[in-house]
Amino acid sequence: MLFMVIERFKNRDLLAQRFERNGRMLPEGVNYQASWVVSDGSRCFQIMEAPDRETLMPWVRCWDDIVDFEVIPVVTSQQYWASRA
Repeated sequence: MLFMVIERFKNRDLLAQRFERNGRMLPEGVNYQASWVVSDGSRCFQIMEAPDRETLMPWVRCWDDIVDFEVIPVVTSQQYWASRA
């Protein structure tokens, strides 16, 4: 499954330090696909792949003290329109 993860940063300095020290800290079965950061650095939009939402949650818990998360299951446009045919 694909997930659009919207991150709202509470503390960018701590976020940068933790990322530099520990990397993404992804659990087994979770794959980072791509990300975009708004120009003011306050939010990040990521596409993550995981078998289900629960597999993604250990990663969220690694960061949720300094990041607010919104996790939205998504499909590609091609998958969506093919399913409607």
